[in-house]
Amino acid sequence: MKIAVATCAALPAGFDDDRRLIDALTERDAEAAHAVWDDPSVRWEDFDQVVLRTTWDYPRKLEAFLAWVASVTGRVQNPAPVVRWNSDKRYLAELADAGIPAMPTRFVAPGEELPPLEGEIVVKPTVSVGGRLTGRFGPASHDGAARLVRRLHGEGRVAMVQPYAPAVDTAGETALVFVAGRYSHAAHKRAVLRRDEMAPMRDDEIQGAEVMYGPDIVRPGTARKEQIELGETTLRYLHERFGAVLPYARVDVVDGAEGGPVLLELEAVEPNLFLGMSPGAAGRLADALLRA
Repeated sequence: MKIAVATCAALPAGFDDDRRLIDALTERDAEAAHAVWDDPSVRWEDFDQVVLRTTWDYPRKLEAFLAWVASVTGRVQNPAPVVRWNSDKRYLAELADAGIPAMPTRFVAPGEELPPLEGEIVVKPTVSVGGRLTGRFGPASHDGAARLVRRLHGEGRVAMVQPYAPAVDTAGETALVFVAGRYSHAAHKRAVLRRDEMAPMRDDEIQGAEVMYGPDIVRPGTARKEQIELGETTLRYLHERFGAVLPYARVDVVDGAEGGPVLLELEAVEPNLFLGMSPGAAGRLADALLRA
């Protein structure tokens, strides 16, 4: 089997997760190699499978990216309908309507008036990676939140406004990695947003938040039973909606006001899966992709 591990021009063959996956696939007698998703010289029809991994520049090229994903439908993992749905964080409203405990979120499209702001909040675009154009604002800096919303609207983007979860400052976020619908491992991410500012962005092709490049942002972790159950419930909903068990997904959760886990994000497009933080994780993913 010939497999393309899709990346972006800013990260050609340069990310640990990708290298671990390619090594694991090669050990299983698959022919695996990096390929930049928007490189016109790549012959995608030569590959049996295209695995979306570090395509982290897609938010700035969303329509082109989704058109490319559609062009490799039938070979792409995760499946193209899931990728289109998950590429815009307005999916959170659908999950909440389905009864999944998700972080309360208000969506403000260009031309819509920003609703009254209360307490400490987070503002970010619905299509983003790496903390780009994301800010944390307390009551005294809601004018900064409004400016960020206006900036997003000026770029034609939908803004999302969420309450800031205090548990992020104490316990951090928990990232649950699932392989073929089953819990594989977890990682813990410390708080990254500083109070009352938009996170400074790195000036490169990805333009993620500078803090996301820190070496101590994420560490290996464990997950509680109720956190894993929330992840399983979320992925079960996707299975029922799209008729597919995803080879990989990441479910990010944080403790809510009442202590139970709340869904922050479901990452099914190009998540960092922290394969180096769990022995055998790369092999489990390789096996799931080969079965798919």
